[in-house]
Amino acid sequence: MALYATFMPPSSPKFNLYAKIRVPFYPHSVRFLSPLKIRASTTLDYSNVSANDKSSPLKTSNWQWKFKDNLINIYYEEHVKESPEPSQNILMMPTISDVSTVEEWRLVAGDIVQRNGNANWRATIVDWPGLGYSDRPKMDYNADVLEKFLVDFINSPNSPIKQPENDLIIFGGGHAASIVARAAKKGLVKPKAIAAVAPTWAGPLPIVFGRDSSMETRYFDALFLSVWFSKGHLKGSCGWMMYNMLVSNENAIQSQYKSHVYANPENVTPGIVESRYALTKRKGARYLPAAFLTGELDPVTSREEFLELFAALEGKTPVLVVSTKGSPKRSKAEMEALKGAKGVSKFVEVAGALLPQEEYPALVAEELYQFLQEYFGSVA
Repeated sequence: MALYATFMPPSSPKFNLYAKIRVPFYPHSVRFLSPLKIRASTTLDYSNVSANDKSSPLKTSNWQWKFKDNLINIYYEEHVKESPEPSQNILMMPTISDVSTVEEWRLVAGDIVQRNGNANWRATIVDWPGLGYSDRPKMDYNADVLEKFLVDFINSPNSPIKQPENDLIIFGGGHAASIVARAAKKGLVKPKAIAAVAPTWAGPLPIVFGRDSSMETRYFDALFLSVWFSKGHLKGSCGWMMYNMLVSNENAIQSQYKSHVYANPENVTPGIVESRYALTKRKGARYLPAAFLTGELDPVTSREEFLELFAALEGKTPVLVVSTKGSPKRSKAEMEALKGAKGVSKFVEVAGALLPQEEYPALVAEELYQFLQEYFGSVA
């Protein structure tokens, strides 16, 4: 399956760009259905948490992240079980994508927190800046910015998860897992353990066209257009039209989820599509997706670097890798490369594709809980 799209922005005295892009099917690529339906309303309020989620009792709040000249409100949730015993905190980082959200981890968090065992777990899920229910300011998003956020959220004196060193367990999906491993390799964070769920490292355009200089021209025009609409250079109806075609479109979201985000198309409910569509209508929602699309959020640039992230944790941090049976071919290959790799303490495979923690939360929760029991089960 392939995507064939032609972009023809309005001519101007400064440039006349005609870009023709043929993109083989790839995770997070956009597939257009016919007819294409676009809803461009920007007046709706989608700030409330989805009422469809049923998990553990949770507390929602915001933490203010100071980055350069920006004060960014960061949305997070705490899933807790009432208990007189001290708790151990698990930080859950959502998969980075154009519709990333804390919602993907809620059922897993509720499952683990409500279990009765030797340890009393508390789960905190946080939305990345520029995604989910966090603020989405206009700025240059890249992997370094997201890594900086992760480090600050964990280490800042006023962090909602501030605790003794080496006493935090981190679960991450997709790119988030790689960014966590990257920060740990540098010693910027020192997690007690890491679980990488369906880990990825490459954005759509770089993995399709490659990164060497001979390949760059094949997606230059696409990158150019994407960055322009991301940074707001394509003003008014033109900028919003591109964003609505590529990201903020219910047909496109449904198609993505059915083709490669979920393994079973029947699990893609109208409620999920509506929830994700709502996120694309939040203020500033268009800024980060282009960075993801063009590889600006990629924490590494090759499989060798990807493997080195985990190898650097050998003997320092237990690492669980959760691969999925239904991942798209290219993503699956990167996950499989971690099987038996240095620094990977345990490798398991579950049903699902790119969001197994949302599609099959019970299966993922069980694997994560078993990992916790194996390494920390005797800790109260």
